[in-house]
Amino acid sequence: MVKQLSTFLGAIAFYTCLPVPQYWLLTFSGIARWAPLVGLMIGSLLGLLDRGLSILTMPMLARSAIVVAVWVALTGGLHLDGAMDTADGLAVLDPKRRLQVMADSRTGAFGAMAAVIILLLKVAAFADITSHRWLVLMLVAGWGRWGQVVAIVRYPYLKPEGKGAFHKAGLRSPWEAAPTLVLLLACSGLQGWLSPTPWFTVGLTSLSGVAIALFTGAWFNQQLGGHTGDTYGAVVEWTEALLLCLMTIIV
Repeated sequence: MVKQLSTFLGAIAFYTCLPVPQYWLLTFSGIARWAPLVGLMIGSLLGLLDRGLSILTMPMLARSAIVVAVWVALTGGLHLDGAMDTADGLAVLDPKRRLQVMADSRTGAFGAMAAVIILLLKVAAFADITSHRWLVLMLVAGWGRWGQVVAIVRYPYLKPEGKGAFHKAGLRSPWEAAPTLVLLLACSGLQGWLSPTPWFTVGLTSLSGVAIALFTGAWFNQQLGGHTGDTYGAVVEWTEALLLCLMTIIV
């Protein structure tokens, strides 16, 4: 239990900008298995923020923009940076140069465009969701990080070293993604318990989360022949954005 708690605290310190006391014992090996739970936590914090802004009668669009901005701030832009680097790499026609371009710290035009598109999709989609906004935030952030876990355990890592290499080393079995899958499915079921939402809609929400999370990881693997730390972040961001857009129809 102590080791698991230490790993969970390490996941919070790595994946978020939330303050974690330096004297706490932190373990970073295997923290990716906790990423979906960290996503649920991030979503709940964003839901509290959205609720507070609602009490202040702030308009929906302004609330949504602030929530998305804080969303980026809570993660320190970790995943968004990966999505930007991935976009720059995929824009290169020569597959042999893609990893080199992705490793460049400078942001290119395609990376900037990817960031703008992701943020616009999130703000616009979230502004159109009027019910259970807190739960939507939790599910979207959770499924995005579950897709990351699947990408880590299922696909090869393309670099002998890199900022994502220790994630691959810490997760070996596909079963690592099973516990948080059950947790996310249970959270999706809250829609049916909290309101007269048809269970068909609940099932569609769960199926959409699984499908988009798996699709994004598979697509990047097809384009690059594997994954890097940058594509792990891209899986999170694009899963969140696409699922949030789909939730405007489902919810």
